[in-house]
Amino acid sequence: VIGSTGCGKSTLIRLIPRFYDVTEGRITVDNIDIRDLSQHKLHDMLGYVPQKGVLFSGDIESNIKFGGSHITDGDMKEAAEIAQAMEFIESKPKKFESEIAQGGTNVSGGQKQRLSIARAIAKHPKICLFDDSFSALDYKTDVVLRKALNEKLRDATVIIVAQRISTILHADKIIVLDEGKIAGIGRHEELLASCGAYQEIARSQLSEKELKGGRA
Repeated sequence: VIGSTGCGKSTLIRLIPRFYDVTEGRITVDNIDIRDLSQHKLHDMLGYVPQKGVLFSGDIESNIKFGGSHITDGDMKEAAEIAQAMEFIESKPKKFESEIAQGGTNVSGGQKQRLSIARAIAKHPKICLFDDSFSALDYKTDVVLRKALNEKLRDATVIIVAQRISTILHADKIIVLDEGKIAGIGRHEELLASCGAYQEIARSQLSEKELKGGRA
């Protein structure tokens, strides 16, 4: 999901975990209205990473395993590797037992985001929601992380809210929002050819060569 600031991207994605409910229509998972599911069952299905990662006082292990009691040490380490968090975890004397301050004030923004991503994927969610979750990462880390995510979450539904076209370039379907409405739906090449709002974003982010090639 992509669009200009304030177009409704985060509002759209926050409807899925029922941070608030739709006033018209319905949202379904496997043809079941999410309002007919218990909050516990719905949240068990979801891995959600907000724009600013949220960490709790404790250690790295408890923060990653917070997503569910079923998460094993193996799940935790695999998730940390996929989230590109292992390098900074291994650099700490206590590794996964390293202390995390309330709010994650003793780690950087990028580290906080990687731990939040690790927490979401460690629980093996059916649906993974990333609300502009890669914005705190540098471009190289973003690319490596998304490649690892594609392999790990191959069987899950992944919804990404993004500011950068490069983040959602190879998505199966891109939804373009403009002033709270859908301006276009399709793959990157299709939207470059048919959607004015997407073309405007692309022109501001991609080079002439990338635009002509229909890819970045």
